[in-house]
Amino acid sequence: MDKSVDQSGTLRNELPKAASLAPIPAPKGMEDVLCLEDLETAAKPYLPRVLFEFISGGVERNQSRAGNLDAFREIWLKPRMLHGVAERTSAITIFGHTYDAPFGIAPMGAAALAAYRADTQMARAALAQNVGFVLSGSSLIPLEEVAEANPNGWFQGYVGVNRDEIGGLADRVWNAGFRTFLLTVDVPVGGNRENNTRAGFAHPIRPTPRLALDSLSHPKWLTNVWLKTLRKHGMPHQENLTAGRGIPIVSKTATRSHTREGLDWEDAKWLRDRWKGNLLVKGVLDPMDARIAREIGYDGIVVSNHGGRQLDGSIAPLRALPDVVAEKGNMKVLFDGGIRRGTDVVKAIALGADFVLVGRPMLYSAALGEQAGVDYAAALLKQEISRDMALLGCNNLSEFEDRIIRPK
Repeated sequence: MDKSVDQSGTLRNELPKAASLAPIPAPKGMEDVLCLEDLETAAKPYLPRVLFEFISGGVERNQSRAGNLDAFREIWLKPRMLHGVAERTSAITIFGHTYDAPFGIAPMGAAALAAYRADTQMARAALAQNVGFVLSGSSLIPLEEVAEANPNGWFQGYVGVNRDEIGGLADRVWNAGFRTFLLTVDVPVGGNRENNTRAGFAHPIRPTPRLALDSLSHPKWLTNVWLKTLRKHGMPHQENLTAGRGIPIVSKTATRSHTREGLDWEDAKWLRDRWKGNLLVKGVLDPMDARIAREIGYDGIVVSNHGGRQLDGSIAPLRALPDVVAEKGNMKVLFDGGIRRGTDVVKAIALGADFVLVGRPMLYSAALGEQAGVDYAAALLKQEISRDMALLGCNNLSEFEDRIIRPK
């Protein structure tokens, strides 16, 4: 491909240049954060243990969570020299919008427990940085509010087998202005998150003296997030699982049940026939599932093992990616799982992903600095991608494929 054309066929001179390499001012309290990998360490003392474990942990032995990160170490880069990279661009056009870089903020449930109105903060930061944003169906902020904060956002939904309920949620999402829907399919039942149980986290959270002490021992979080939320908005609820409001996030008596065991491809096809916008299936690791999604008309898939939070021992998405991409056809392939560096983005794109999603680090950045913190984290990753492109001798994303050594 001519280096003046990006992978979507758009002329490079019509796209924004990659991020400047000038120093990025850090928000107050985040001066020691130099990369996304620093965010977990920085956020740990700020967050109550129950929340930190909920965000950071996986399931059982955490084998898949660790494997997601380790997979990137199996791939090496081979730079090319003297390719004139002053006009390089990391921009990509996907689902009708041109983003500055090929990444977005992944959907994360109950995010507003970690930072005040976290979903809205992340949505606004994504809009300001012109990167992607996906709202979780398990979020605690009404989807209408988040759609107003970022009209370019996407929605990730969990659905059961009741098609009236599926249709009601889809109508609500559409009426709010979302035009891209990610149907998550890798949670037929909840994962065995023993770390959550040990730390005292559940859906909903059961109030105990231990959790009260945990909260009181983190006064900044208690004041800036929990008490501020209660004072301004009342008790947070699951807001976006259905067409109506769900259960409170803290309760002695409320219960949440998983009713997705019976969900199948016929239901997925029914939603495809009903949803007028872009529709993706999230949680694909097997190429056969990608083929089915393609055959019933989905616009894309998200290669993901839910951040290692569902089936422990499930293959790392990066390892699954090439075989899944082989079945993509005209679909877009998104990638989710372990992105911490610009080189991770390069490797995922080189293996066939069109776009990647970044989860935990963005929520840590919201906890540390709200919108300014997420702005900073997104800017750091954009800058890393820009630097990596220059060092690799790449002018656009389509050149990444020739700059990696694939594992044997």
